[in-house]
Amino acid sequence: MSGSVAEGAVLFDLDGTFADTAPDMGAALNVLLARHGLAPLSLTEIRPHVSSGSRGMLRIGFGLDPRSPDYDSLRGDYLAIYAENIAGETRVFAGIADLVAALEARRLPWGIVTNKPGWLTDPLLERMTLPGTPACVVSGDSAARAKPYPDPLLLACDHIGCPAAGCWYIGDDHRDIVAGRAAGMATLAAAYGYLGDELPPSDWGADGIIAHPMEVLDWLERGLPPLSAAPQQDPTPRPPA
Repeated sequence: MSGSVAEGAVLFDLDGTFADTAPDMGAALNVLLARHGLAPLSLTEIRPHVSSGSRGMLRIGFGLDPRSPDYDSLRGDYLAIYAENIAGETRVFAGIADLVAALEARRLPWGIVTNKPGWLTDPLLERMTLPGTPACVVSGDSAARAKPYPDPLLLACDHIGCPAAGCWYIGDDHRDIVAGRAAGMATLAAAYGYLGDELPPSDWGADGIIAHPMEVLDWLERGLPPLSAAPQQDPTPRPPA
């Protein structure tokens, strides 16, 4: 590659962007399904719903949403099962280690901004083999409002000491792009991730779509797009993962 990398920071969503957590989240769902006499689901069926966290797992497994009478009880059971084996099969996606090494070689800070609650995020990252040291980790309960609001992304900027207009946010869910744009960041949709089952990535409004983590470097070398410095309107509330 040629040219100079723009100064700034790179922030990653966790589930489906930085780390492939689907095997462990899916395994926890299947344990819960078995307890209730239900057949297990394949990882192929589960995978698109992982970025929605426990909400997505209960939707695909039990057909429940947060308004359902049994939702809170089953969510508590699911999270307890997941916490017991949170990093058994979870790994960073192929290419993430090389990308982090390239960012650190360029002295560009990187961090993680996730809707996963801190009591799950922290032990997960502690038990994983990380390719480097993040400049910040912001969880779903770190800020007043979780994604799709910009609050956690702006908090990450405070931690790193980089203005939002100088940051890129990478995510595999529409919610990630909404939050990034609302914060005034440049955004990239991770097409290698889980992607959900709603709008296709081409309709998310991201500045670009990447099929592999190392493509981030190509976008960094192009520089920040002009619109990235203009915060978007505050998003319509959606439940956090």
